[in-house]
Amino acid sequence: MSAPSIKTLGELKKSNYKFLSIKDELRENLIKKLQSQEPIFDGIYGYEETVIPEIERAILSRHNILFLGIGGQAKTKMARQLINLLDEYIPVVAGSALNDDPMQPISKYAKELILEKGDATPISWIHREERFAEKLATPDVSVADLIGDLDPIKAANMKLSFADENVIHYGLIPRSNRFIFVINELPDLQARLQVALFNILQEGDVQIRGFNLRIPLDLQFVFTANPEDYTNRGSIVTPLKDRIGSQILTHYPRSIEHSKQITENQAKLNAEQKQIQVSDILKTLVEQIAIEARKRICRC
Repeated sequence: MSAPSIKTLGELKKSNYKFLSIKDELRENLIKKLQSQEPIFDGIYGYEETVIPEIERAILSRHNILFLGIGGQAKTKMARQLINLLDEYIPVVAGSALNDDPMQPISKYAKELILEKGDATPISWIHREERFAEKLATPDVSVADLIGDLDPIKAANMKLSFADENVIHYGLIPRSNRFIFVINELPDLQARLQVALFNILQEGDVQIRGFNLRIPLDLQFVFTANPEDYTNRGSIVTPLKDRIGSQILTHYPRSIEHSKQITENQAKLNAEQKQIQVSDILKTLVEQIAIEARKRICRC
């Protein structure tokens, strides 16, 4: 479907558009899906009575989410599919680095543009598929990567002092305003970087090199973590964990039927391999061995 034809702020005001925070947007669309009994996730098996109801409660409560579980339990897959609960398109102030809503601008750029052009302010549209950002926590991630830093080249080219807010180069999180933002393997993120997330999660403040910017970022955070990594590579600092509203434990399939469904869904077979017939009893035996092995190794 093509983007709406509205191109200016004046046209947007005449439409029925209303601003919604991303958490309210997810909540409203989830309620609609529940009322129409539409599935939220595709290709997720065995979580119907455990994980999925917890995700629904988290979204209804407008919480940020932490998926806690062993590798291979569809944590990232579920996080990526949350975009299905977003509106198909949202309007933004054209050229804004922070994806400003035209009715609720937060950046200096958008506010000045609207002040200058008024109802003629140009509007662009973002599809739900583009409203997802993902970052793997690795040792080389810096505060500048996530939050932002001063850009000396920008300052020199624009002949601005370092006291001017326009010299800031925003990091991945501010540029993901109004997005679902996923940080995978959260315990691997250095403690000082986890601390940098405190105000963003609770107050929406962004602090960059002495700039105390009151920018109310609008994000749905989803974190993933493997509890086996806690002692080996790091941990989630307690104040950050306290700021994550919902911690959801994932698990391996608890029945052979669910295991078989997952294996069939995830198997990457070419046309020749698909012609090979495997008896149901052999499939059941393989899945039972896998279940028993997991019980012995990780007690899950």
